[in-house]
Amino acid sequence: MTRAEADSGRLEGRSAWIFSDGKAGHEAQCLGVVEALGLSPEIKRINLSGIYKLMAPWGPLPVGQGTGAQGGSLGPPWPAFAFATGRTTIPYIRALRRRAGLQTYTVILMDPKTGPNSADVIWVPEHDRRRGPNVVTTLTSPHRFSSSKLEALKANIPPEIAALPKPRITCLIGGPNGDYRYTGADEDRLVRSLTALVETGAGLMITASRRTPERLAARLRHAMDGKPVIFWDGSGANPYPDFLAAADAFVITADSISMTCEAAATGRPIFLFTPTGGSPKFDRFHAALAAYGATRPLPQTGEALTTWSYPPLHSAETIAAEIRKRWLKRAELLPGLVNPKRS
Repeated sequence: MTRAEADSGRLEGRSAWIFSDGKAGHEAQCLGVVEALGLSPEIKRINLSGIYKLMAPWGPLPVGQGTGAQGGSLGPPWPAFAFATGRTTIPYIRALRRRAGLQTYTVILMDPKTGPNSADVIWVPEHDRRRGPNVVTTLTSPHRFSSSKLEALKANIPPEIAALPKPRITCLIGGPNGDYRYTGADEDRLVRSLTALVETGAGLMITASRRTPERLAARLRHAMDGKPVIFWDGSGANPYPDFLAAADAFVITADSISMTCEAAATGRPIFLFTPTGGSPKFDRFHAALAAYGATRPLPQTGEALTTWSYPPLHSAETIAAEIRKRWLKRAELLPGLVNPKRS
C-alpha cells in the first residue's frame, strides 16, 4: 500500500458503535480504545431480559432487534467499527458481524466465552487464559485516562488537593467480591495502616467504592477526622480523576483491578493492601504487575514508604495500535475498505 493509500485509510473520525450493558466500567474500557483510535463513538445501550438474557452470550437477539432491516434499531448504514464488552452485549456484535460483513471491523473487550469468530479482534488481559490468532493481550485493562488527559489534570490541580502536605497518597478502597473477604482483622489492619501514613506527615486522598462496606467507610471517616485528608463520601462531583493525577503514590486494595490499572497509567508507586482471600486469576494479575515494577505490598504499620517509578502502562493505546495495524492490513488486502463511504 502506498503512503497516499495509507493516508486515505486513516481511522480518525470514522464511526464506531459501542454495545453497552450500561456498566460504567465496561463503557470506559471501550471508550478508552475508541478515543485512542480517534473514532467517533455512538453508544448503543442494550437491556436483554428473560430468556434472551439467560441465553447470552450464545443466544439470538430479541424479536424486533434484528440488524438487517433498513431503518431498524440496529440496521444500516453500518459503522466502520463496533465494540462490545459484557456477556449480554455479545449477541449484538455477533449478529452485526454476520449482517455487515467486512463493512464493519468488530472488537470484543474481555473474553466473550464464545468462539473466535465472534469478532475480528478479541482483547483479554494477560492474566486471562484465552489465546488465539485474533486475541490481543495487555498487562492492564484499557481505560480513558490517557497520558494527555492525566497531564491536563495535573496542570490544574484543585486548591484543596494542592494544599495537602506531600507526599500526597491516593487511597482507593474496594470491598468484598467473589474472591476476597474483608474480615474484622482486615478492616483493623487497613485503618491502622492509613492512620500511620497520616502520622508520617503524608496527605491522603481517600475514595471508597460501591463495594466498600459502610462500617469500614465509617471507621475510615472517623479515623481521618481532623487530619490532612480528603475523603470523598459520594456527594458532589467525583474527585477521582484529580486524585489519580495528583498522587505521588497510591494505596489500593487488591480486589480492585480496574483502579489498579488506572493508577498504573501514572508510573507512580502502587502499594497493595491485600484482604483475606484471593484466586489464581487475581494472583496472576498481581504477580505480573509486581514483576513489571508497578506494585509492592503495603508495608507494616509505621514503616516508611519507599519511592520508585516505572514506564506508565497505557493499554488503551497499545490495543488501539494493534487494531489499527490489523485493520490496515485487511484494508491492504481489500482496497475497497481503505476509504469506504462514511456513515
